[in-house]
Amino acid sequence: CFIIAEIGQNHQGDLDIAKQMIRMVKDCGADCAKFQKSELEYKFNKKALERPYTSKHSWGKTYGEHKRHLEFSHDQYRELKKYAEEIGIFFTASGMDEMAVEFLHELDVPFFKVGSGDTNNFPYLEKTAKKGRPMVISSGMQSMNTMHQVYQIVKPINPNFCFLQCTSAYPLQPEDVNLRVISAYQSAFPDIPIGYSGHETGIAISVAAVAMGAKVLERHVTLDKTWKGSDHQASLEPNELAELVRAIRTVEKAMGSPVKQLLPCEMACNEKLGKSVVAKVAIPEGAVLTLDMLTVKVGEPKGFPPECIFDLVGQKVKRTIEEDETITEQVMENHVKKVKC
Repeated sequence: CFIIAEIGQNHQGDLDIAKQMIRMVKDCGADCAKFQKSELEYKFNKKALERPYTSKHSWGKTYGEHKRHLEFSHDQYRELKKYAEEIGIFFTASGMDEMAVEFLHELDVPFFKVGSGDTNNFPYLEKTAKKGRPMVISSGMQSMNTMHQVYQIVKPINPNFCFLQCTSAYPLQPEDVNLRVISAYQSAFPDIPIGYSGHETGIAISVAAVAMGAKVLERHVTLDKTWKGSDHQASLEPNELAELVRAIRTVEKAMGSPVKQLLPCEMACNEKLGKSVVAKVAIPEGAVLTLDMLTVKVGEPKGFPPECIFDLVGQKVKRTIEEDETITEQVMENHVKKVKC
């Protein structure tokens, strides 16, 4: 599973904090540090930018002032990408409008992230797909019908993309997560990877998504959940992110093989506790075994395993068998041919 740590705008508009967060993400074991890039005049109309913004999370008197405080310049983005490359972690951003995608393409990011707000923006999707970079497409606020349309638009242009199940609420309540959509996407779009973008608190749901087969996982991260900003509360602090990465890697190991068989690690337990067929009563030489002559116990030495008991019925014994004695191959007549088990 490719783990994306969504820094977003939780850097508070501070370049040094942004670098600290990239380092933190790397140290916690995530694969990619992700930001959000907007060219504000292309993402918002004038009235939206001029709207008074009095929220406790505001960084300015208007929404435009607030967003400008949090928006890094092109040069700052180049500096952040260079820093990420120096410490050895992937760096990308959600392009929140078409011009932001143009800049990120120029920046040479490894993949484009399409935020839920642009998933039904079909002209944007077409233009982004034509850039030829892999695309990670969130599906918050969308319907299955819309996601089929998205698939039909993107697939012929650019086959390298994936869908993330996502619910756009911050923080997200468990009853609104709908992890089963992952399975629905896997059935509907079997030729692309499916992942999960979570805004819940804690790590359990994200680990469950990986167990369901999520190949990409995205979670918001922060250095401090009490900081000003609407995303911090639904973000993971460093200790949580580190634990999430550890838990995911453990679950991936545990998924293992679909082949059910006795494993080498089980041999000691099988030797100690594995049961055998034993004689329930004394059985005379030449007797033909019946079920009421046999029982199952932990036996010494080991004999026929319990699943062979019905195959032994009707077979002849070569010698007298004492009560409570293990039934072994050596006491059976023609055992190799007749005992299927």
